[in-house]
Amino acid sequence: MALQAKDIVFTRYDGRRGAAWLAESYAMLSKHRVPWLGLVVGYYVLLAVVETLPWIGVYLAPIIKPLMSVAFLAAAWTQERGGRPQFRMLLQGFRSSVWTLLPLGVVLVAGISLAVAATSLIDGGRLLDLLYGATPTDADPAAAARRLHEVLASPSVEIGMLFGAICALPTILALWWAPALVVFQDARLPTALAASLRAALANWRPVLRYALVVFLLGGVVPSLVTSLVALVIPAPFSSAVAMALLLPYLALFVTTLHISDYVSYRDVFHAGETLAPTERN
Repeated sequence: MALQAKDIVFTRYDGRRGAAWLAESYAMLSKHRVPWLGLVVGYYVLLAVVETLPWIGVYLAPIIKPLMSVAFLAAAWTQERGGRPQFRMLLQGFRSSVWTLLPLGVVLVAGISLAVAATSLIDGGRLLDLLYGATPTDADPAAAARRLHEVLASPSVEIGMLFGAICALPTILALWWAPALVVFQDARLPTALAASLRAALANWRPVLRYALVVFLLGGVVPSLVTSLVALVIPAPFSSAVAMALLLPYLALFVTTLHISDYVSYRDVFHAGETLAPTERN
């Protein structure tokens, strides 16, 4: 009998666990920074290469993301057992469960596309026109920048973006732990999506705390650093200095996020399990 979502046991936590997932993920990164950063760079380079493929690249890249995310699951699983992340793990997802993981990418594209399309219910399609409308080749850059500012500053567009984010939330939560459920628990596509969404909703407090900390570290901190640099350093050089300061920070931050997919999954679906290290001296 096939595994059902209701058969997959998970643990409920209070809000503090959300920040702990990020802290534990950074602790894993700190032990093997170079291999982890190499894996993340390889991940984004490969996605960028796929996006350059004619006709299909922009559609194929998001579809293969769940497949490629298995690299971080495999690396964290290995480190947890005494090993270390390896670059060869980058294609680990293509070696198993391919036909279950690929449809997860289709769900991602479909869910986010529907969420973006839903913004037109609020703003009358202004955001969609900005994203997908044709731009004249001889358009004045200053005029284009003014149009961008006017559209994004519109209250209806801002409310529409918030509505779109709310619409995208079920897709994001359903896909968060789905790849790990496929890889580690051999769950089928509907089971993995349902179990991930069910566990995320049950753990809404730590998930919300996690999202708030991510927003603080990934949005507020870079904006604050950029603003402070702009106050101290003249305009022609401030952007370059801010980028030089933020690039290492953002690299560590993004890598921590990738590791947290495994750490949070492990905590929610395998709480209390102990593992014998496999490292050999």
